[in-house]
Amino acid sequence: LPNMPDFKRGASTISQQLAKNLYLSSERSFMRKGQEAIITYFMERNLTKRRILELYLNVIEWGDGIYGAEAASQYYFHKPAASLNAREAAFLSAMIPNPRTVFNPQIDPKRVARRQRVILRLMPGVKMPPGTG
Repeated sequence: LPNMPDFKRGASTISQQLAKNLYLSSERSFMRKGQEAIITYFMERNLTKRRILELYLNVIEWGDGIYGAEAASQYYFHKPAASLNAREAAFLSAMIPNPRTVFNPQIDPKRVARRQRVILRLMPGVKMPPGTG
């Protein structure tokens, strides 16, 4: 179809991304996509959404050679992930889509800060300081 965008990467659920990160190669094929679907199905039947998210956050990359939320927390804030405040957690969340290039705070800190503010606005129960959002 002439006016359809060329999608190089499809949108994957957190469960699908976790299946890829834990069990599959980065190869792009129908066979791998089928394996991903099967693994995802069994993960979602056997794990809670909370556990899937926990595993995902602890295996994804948060920067060059920084894997897992705990390592990211130590690298960026010099403290355990359990001690992060809402602003710090939102900062890390802002990086998730692409922490090495697009949302890399060393490359484009303003972009990460803008995304952090959006996340904070969407977090229930978090009050933004005046003039920050």
